[in-house]
Amino acid sequence: MSTHLPFTSPYRHGFARVAAVTIPVSVADPATNAEAVLAEARACHDDGVAVALFPELALSGYAIDDLVLQDPLLDAVAAAIERIVAASVDLRPVLAVGAPLRHGNRLYNCAVVIHRGEILGVAPKSMLPTYREFYERRWYAPGDDQRGGDIRIGDLYAPFGPDLLFEALDVDGLVVHAEVCEDMWVPVPPSSEAALAGATVLLNLSGSPITIARADDRKLLSQSQSLRCLAAYAYAAAGQGESTNDVSWDGQTMIYEGGQLLVETDRFPDAARRSVADVDLDRLRQDRLRQGTFDDNRRSLAERVGAFRTIHFRLDPPADLTGLRRPVARFPFVPADPARLAQDCYEAFSIQVSGLEQRMRAIGSPRPVIGVSGGLDSTHALLVVARAMDRMGRPRSEILAYTMPGFATGDGTKSNAIELAEAIGATIETIDIRPAATEILRGIGHPAADGERLYDVTYENVQAGVRTDLLFRLANRHGGIVIGTSDLSELALGWATYGVGDQMSHYAVNAGVPKTLIQHLIRWVIADGVGIDGRTAAVLQAVLDTEISPELVPAGEDGKVQSTEDAIGPYALHDFTLFHILRFGMRPSKIAYLAEVAFADAEAGLWPAGFPDDERYAYDRETIVRWLRVFLRRYFGFAQFKRTAIPNGPKVSPAGSLSPRGDWRAPSDGNAAAWLSELDAALEA
Repeated sequence: MSTHLPFTSPYRHGFARVAAVTIPVSVADPATNAEAVLAEARACHDDGVAVALFPELALSGYAIDDLVLQDPLLDAVAAAIERIVAASVDLRPVLAVGAPLRHGNRLYNCAVVIHRGEILGVAPKSMLPTYREFYERRWYAPGDDQRGGDIRIGDLYAPFGPDLLFEALDVDGLVVHAEVCEDMWVPVPPSSEAALAGATVLLNLSGSPITIARADDRKLLSQSQSLRCLAAYAYAAAGQGESTNDVSWDGQTMIYEGGQLLVETDRFPDAARRSVADVDLDRLRQDRLRQGTFDDNRRSLAERVGAFRTIHFRLDPPADLTGLRRPVARFPFVPADPARLAQDCYEAFSIQVSGLEQRMRAIGSPRPVIGVSGGLDSTHALLVVARAMDRMGRPRSEILAYTMPGFATGDGTKSNAIELAEAIGATIETIDIRPAATEILRGIGHPAADGERLYDVTYENVQAGVRTDLLFRLANRHGGIVIGTSDLSELALGWATYGVGDQMSHYAVNAGVPKTLIQHLIRWVIADGVGIDGRTAAVLQAVLDTEISPELVPAGEDGKVQSTEDAIGPYALHDFTLFHILRFGMRPSKIAYLAEVAFADAEAGLWPAGFPDDERYAYDRETIVRWLRVFLRRYFGFAQFKRTAIPNGPKVSPAGSLSPRGDWRAPSDGNAAAWLSELDAALEA
């Protein structure tokens, strides 16, 4: 993190801009190809790029066969490299350019790494294909045995070998390694060892003629290598201009990060193309910290990994760069792609159903007891219970659903709860909790028992407590278990009544599901249609259209009902923060920056399928920071004691759960000072 840069700079927040470039090649014309490389290098400089890679043998052309053994061609390659080196003095990007180079008694297929008037190093191709259309061993020597050496190119000298790492001194976590084409296609690529040695940005300079489905294979390998190595993987293939004697070329470029595609270009271009993305170096570092087996793997290969050499450089990232070149999801728990969202909903719902089914089987098939309010959480939990009963071959009438109106329960939510339970086929009963709650208030001397409008936390929690107490006693009476409805977002914020309240149950089916996903799960159930008739679908839609409210405090004089999001903030922002803290341990300042990118413009970017057009919103920095502070105070400051005592419930999201037995273990007496201080310092800088 470069704290001297403005808040709006991606480099300030742990990103580094990477470009994968394909260029039109002039066959066996290094001078022309060098100018093409420099033209793109200058464009990358203007674009704030830190690292730019070009295709395999870009200076000579890949498909030149025996011409590569001609001295005039090789002399021209050396001169082209000297030209690029001299012209790079005023260019910011580290350039990785493909070239054939003489060394000792052999010729090597190399990635030449250049920065600001210097060759930082030369990485030879380790694995040479000599099968099917490939014939590389006729010309080149494999470079896997060239560790620890140096090479001369014209009047220039540089480190030589596949054991080179290039580390920025002024961009934390930017460590680059280059491999060439076939190196990616073997069981243990050189980049795997480089990643274990510390490389975070892996480059593949590729020739790779195109055949049917080879592009998919390249994507699969790039994706899997980025995921396995917890790294960014940038790939650039040869394109226009290469010889088409017997093959063709598509100029594929792409950048993956931790298994996620950040950017790719159209194939078969008619000119130069660049895939440009801001790689999240913080994310990669955090992933490696969390996944201890990554470093354990380094220990098992310590002799080879420890022999890597590190060459340092200073990037001097631009101070005036703004904008982030990567997708940032508004709803990180909810994919915008309709097919991916449908798949995620199927898996989330099935995880919940399967978990509940197993729990009920394990304890003798008790009757599920559930309180239904007509809100999102209890509605979704009831759907999960219904599907679990179907899978167990048990009648839905054995579901004991209770609506328990309190002092502020609205007619709409109450009728929705009853209508939904009846439509699903559950046994539904209404228990008015107001007499019991009033008696408790009177017993403790609370003024509200005598009609005074004192709607404090005691007033609210008495109602939540009575409901939970009744559910547990009903479960005792009917041989049942209480199904918890509170969700992951509420657990994060501590927005639940502790102990004898909605924090407690026998099994919490929603504990792993964030609030922003639940509405989409309900939509998916409607669309899926399994066990859902038209009547049920209509009630579910009515629930989706209802504002989120605990309904514990009567409406004000203006008639406005109690709003959860007015009290604690938008769940969209809270879930955004939760994801990035729970999954990546991000700094609050970075979360604020990303949220501003994601929510600045309601018209920009993708929204999840089914998200109502009239509910699409934007947030400015002031709003984002305001609610971020609320989240930090609640999440780190006091909500942990509630999470430490939560009942069992299935983990659903790969981002993690808040179970003290699972993903999140924290002291109940922690505080938020460090997180709040980091945010304040970043905003004041």
